[in-house]
Amino acid sequence: MDTNDTGNKYFLPIAVIAAGLLIAGAVMWNGSNPSAGSPQGGEPVKADIKNVKTEGNPFIGDANAPITLAVWSDFQCPFCKRWETETLPLLEEKYVKNGQVKIVFLDFAFLGPDSIAAAEYNHAVWKLYPQMYTDWRAAMYKAQDQEHGGFGNAASIDALNATISGLDAARIAADVKASGASYRALADAGRVEGQKVGINATPSFVIGTRVVAGAYPYATFEAAIEEALK
Repeated sequence: MDTNDTGNKYFLPIAVIAAGLLIAGAVMWNGSNPSAGSPQGGEPVKADIKNVKTEGNPFIGDANAPITLAVWSDFQCPFCKRWETETLPLLEEKYVKNGQVKIVFLDFAFLGPDSIAAAEYNHAVWKLYPQMYTDWRAAMYKAQDQEHGGFGNAASIDALNATISGLDAARIAADVKASGASYRALADAGRVEGQKVGINATPSFVIGTRVVAGAYPYATFEAAIEEALK
């Protein structure tokens, strides 16, 4: 698997703007008007989840849930970690478990080679161990260290996978080696879908007909979901 070369080919042009986008993510979390869901703090950005291609991407919840929440994230992004650890569990408890909301995870891998490696493993785990996917995803964000730090390349993900009961780390690594190109294509397609609705930072979301750009707290997502359920 030539992860570094492929990463440079497909994703480094986006990584050039990574620092600025991460700053934007911080602004989103601390913004004074989180309900706006707009990077500029103005009117809410409009989209339609029905026009977003989510097939083939990992998801949690009822496949036929009335509301789909699409998430664009990067396993190296600290604001994604904050949303995944603080907001996602609350959404799962209130809306996913009762079948109201399906959450689909799309890649926006733009922070360098480690982001691309994680995206490949993301799709391999979903294919081979879908029942373990949420446990694996939580473990990945728990293991996240400083951006461009020690964790995130293939070797460190292999080591992490070996500690998770129910996963065969060697099998996953072999699948990534065999199918890495197709997984990178899926990741690239997910990023393109996000860009179609104006997404250019992580984490970002589409709920119904609304875009939420940034790691807003739970209340913002609750309001958007309740609006979509009406």
